[in-house]
Amino acid sequence: MKLASNPHNIEQMELNPHAVAFSDPLNIDGVEKRSALETIRSILPFLWPENHREMQFRVIIAISCLLLGRSANVYGPIVLKDLIDGLEALVAANADIDPQQAFSALVILVLLYGLMVFLPGLLTELRAAAFTPVSEYAQRVFGLKAFNHLHELGMRFHLDRRTGGLSRAIERGTRALQQVTGLFAFNIAPTLFEISIVATYLAVVYHPKYVLVILFAVAGYITFTLLFTEWRTKFRREMVKQESRATTIGVDSLLNFETVKYFGNENYEADRYNDALVQYMGAAVKSQNTLGMLNGGQLAVRVVCQVAILFLAIQDYAAGNLTTGEVVMLNTFMLQLFIPLGFLGSSYRMIRQALVDMEFMFQLLDLSPEIEDHPGAPPLVVKLAKVSFDAVHFGYDPDRKILDGISFEIPEGRTTAVVGPSGAGKSTLARLLYRFYDTQSGQICIDSCDISSVTQTSLRHAVGIVPQDTVLFNDTIRYNIRYGKPSASDDEVETAARTASIHDFIMSLPKAYETRVGERGLKLSGGEKQRVAIARTILKNPPILVLDEASSALDIKTEREIQAALLEVSKNRTTLVIAHRLSTIVNADEILVMDHGKIIERGTHNNLVNANGTYAEMWHRQKRSCRRNRENPGNFQR
Repeated sequence: MKLASNPHNIEQMELNPHAVAFSDPLNIDGVEKRSALETIRSILPFLWPENHREMQFRVIIAISCLLLGRSANVYGPIVLKDLIDGLEALVAANADIDPQQAFSALVILVLLYGLMVFLPGLLTELRAAAFTPVSEYAQRVFGLKAFNHLHELGMRFHLDRRTGGLSRAIERGTRALQQVTGLFAFNIAPTLFEISIVATYLAVVYHPKYVLVILFAVAGYITFTLLFTEWRTKFRREMVKQESRATTIGVDSLLNFETVKYFGNENYEADRYNDALVQYMGAAVKSQNTLGMLNGGQLAVRVVCQVAILFLAIQDYAAGNLTTGEVVMLNTFMLQLFIPLGFLGSSYRMIRQALVDMEFMFQLLDLSPEIEDHPGAPPLVVKLAKVSFDAVHFGYDPDRKILDGISFEIPEGRTTAVVGPSGAGKSTLARLLYRFYDTQSGQICIDSCDISSVTQTSLRHAVGIVPQDTVLFNDTIRYNIRYGKPSASDDEVETAARTASIHDFIMSLPKAYETRVGERGLKLSGGEKQRVAIARTILKNPPILVLDEASSALDIKTEREIQAALLEVSKNRTTLVIAHRLSTIVNADEILVMDHGKIIERGTHNNLVNANGTYAEMWHRQKRSCRRNRENPGNFQR
């Protein structure tokens, strides 16, 4: 990729589609792409929801208004024809015609024509009032289904996707559903219905040549619109791809604001963002240019048809086969048909574009969760809270084994700590216990019950975790602590904060518990975030506790305060501690030393130190490091 030295100099940047590695947001590996027809079929259940009589009734009302309104719209030109022919007859009246009676008949026709003009508009508004709640309901249910499905998908999916592009694609998809239903209900269906009525009327009453011209023109118009729109869809697809790419780059850059500043890479980020915008601009220009070509072709078909109808009508009028009113009626039919038919072209174009936007959403819904409850799986009932790993083998991909036959047991109310170098598989134990992934072989049991045989919801209610990397919601401190138990009272929240030794700090803030923590909790220090996470888990009050390097971000003084709190919290709970600082786990009932996915040592702290193995070496190395830090306080302390 050749990036401009000046991020704002668009002309200097080359359009290179391979400049930045990017995952196509309209494609999910392992899921087949849908055709437009399949996507439309998938929309219908949202518009006719089962067991929702109100929405079904509204659909029926909307269809009825559509049929009546368009029938009145077609009858209007027929009344106009009778009115004009009546006027001619009145002008040429002879002694045998009562002028007053003829005038009264014309007044009735005028009123009837006015009614035919008024009814379509009124019924259109009634149809909108009846159908809009259906469209909004469908959008809400569709969006909620996608949201819930995202939470059902496994950890692997979310680690592989980019949040910015994913959220933008979902936003487009839910909005596109409403657009598709609105356009079809208010533009396409009414126009096609009106065309069929006009064609039927002309075929029955007049020479077939008029129907043939109309049908030929409509068929040509629709065929040209469909084929040309289908051809230019690729430009819309490219626009969507590049827009999602730009959004993803922008969101990632802003989420990593500090990192950008640390390395002074503002211009580099601007270059990346500009590259995506330039490619989006190129696709947008092509899309707009082809749109002009489409509109020009549609206009040509409409004009040719109207001229042909008028030419035939004038010929028949000159031959005495048509009246003046019938010529006006035929021309009015053409105007009434081709004005909405012009919108039909743009409506189809917009629907086709919306279907592209929805394609990713339905691919997403077609994607089966990696981890699913077995049919009829019972909830987990925890009695003793005994945890056991039995010959567990696991790897995030087949070529890289993380756990190699791990077996251990944590008795009821006991604490087991796991230590080892980075990449040994320590944090993977917590992910498997939470069932973010399933083991490839072996079992993980709670009270002798295989966790893969119970519901995931009940399992995760039974296990609480303080993660190594704490991420908070961009909300208040109270909200983030209460997230462990949404129904908790303010007193319960504050009690949990006191136990986590963070209450005094919170009360020192100007807004106390109503203080907002910022995106991902960036307004708090690492230790403060971790104490909020500890308070959140304390509030959850689970029988099984996982501490994934829970004190790794704390200074020595705070660590001691937290360790006292965690010791109290761990009482009467089965606890798995994943530790880096060995000083935090000296009182554990059992310590497991892992390396390359295997347990190489196990025992109490004293036994392992006396064994002079790997653990003893780690212990002495950390003691020497702590001694140096005390002697030279300027040294960096973890």
